[in-house]
Amino acid sequence: MIVENLPVPFDRRIWQEANALYAAGYRVSVICPQAEGYTEAYAEIDGIAIHRHPLPVEAESAIGYPIEYATALFWQLRLARRIHRETPVDVIHAANPPDTAFIVAALARLAGVRFVFDHHDLCPELFEAKFGRRGTAYWLLRALERATFATASVSIATNDSFKRIACRRGGMAAENVFVVRSGPNLDRVYPVAPDPTLKRGRRHLVGYVGVMGEQEGLSDLLAVIADLVYRRERHDIQFCLVGFGPSLAGLKHEAEALGIAEYVDFPGRLAGEDLLRVLSTADVCVSPDPKNAMNDQSTMNKILEYMALGKPLVQYDLVEGRVSAGEAALYAQPGNTGHFADQLLALIDDAPRRAVMGAAGRARIEAELAWPHEVPTLLAAYERVWS
Repeated sequence: MIVENLPVPFDRRIWQEANALYAAGYRVSVICPQAEGYTEAYAEIDGIAIHRHPLPVEAESAIGYPIEYATALFWQLRLARRIHRETPVDVIHAANPPDTAFIVAALARLAGVRFVFDHHDLCPELFEAKFGRRGTAYWLLRALERATFATASVSIATNDSFKRIACRRGGMAAENVFVVRSGPNLDRVYPVAPDPTLKRGRRHLVGYVGVMGEQEGLSDLLAVIADLVYRRERHDIQFCLVGFGPSLAGLKHEAEALGIAEYVDFPGRLAGEDLLRVLSTADVCVSPDPKNAMNDQSTMNKILEYMALGKPLVQYDLVEGRVSAGEAALYAQPGNTGHFADQLLALIDDAPRRAVMGAAGRARIEAELAWPHEVPTLLAAYERVWS
């Protein structure tokens, strides 16, 4: 398994897939980058071999991305060759972004290795969301995406929107595309005792967990917080924004400039019970991803995690966001930070409504969206590979 943008086991989806495949009898190795807290070049966890490579450049500009991706591709080729020498590989299972791991798979196909493409992000739309334009780079990414689908025996989509893209834009047959949602594993995502100190003496806590990047809408969220503090004079709400990424330092400076730093905590990357403690303490959670071609078609893992913990949330009205959350969310008009603030206050000030919505979200996860419901489809995708 190859993943470029997150280390394992921090990448929850890849780690859950790896464990499900291992439990089904597969021998599993993972190639991923090193990162803070995950610096060992090699580790074996729960029977899964993890090979981590250095990634000295984390791109923040259009110029930086080719350097980052070329470095990752070099290490992916090198480590895949080493793994194959030690134990011959039957399948390469690669997740994007970026859409470059197909190069490793294409070379491996010469040795009879099959390729499963785990489609996590719409890279062309991701570029457009980051830089606000298309141009040559956009069409290059479309070409890489097409080459990735053309190389794959089977594609795994995170939702029905991604499956439609695999079939229409990627040219894949529908029977070779399997929808495996990134449902939380309830053995690992569960309520813990709240920690009142996280509220900093205030009455309410609003939680967020996710990547700290330009396309996640966090600048808009800071504008919402400033609106609540200064225009609406709500000084009883603390925010805890959990995560890491290229925009983290800039967001901290932005909070200072807006005069809201005392209302916003940025604890960085948290995992395990530290993360669960924040979300269990939160009264409401938020998903501020703006409406665009990428976000409208993407399933946000954080939404499912909020629901698993029985937390209601506020998000902009996105197609797949509504499919995931259903009655567990209030939906703000896209691009309208004032309406987002209205919806947030509507939940903050209505505890019975929060309880009903939170329970609805938890029930939906248990009945339909928890990870065990997805494992049979993942294994069916692998049966299709062999056929």
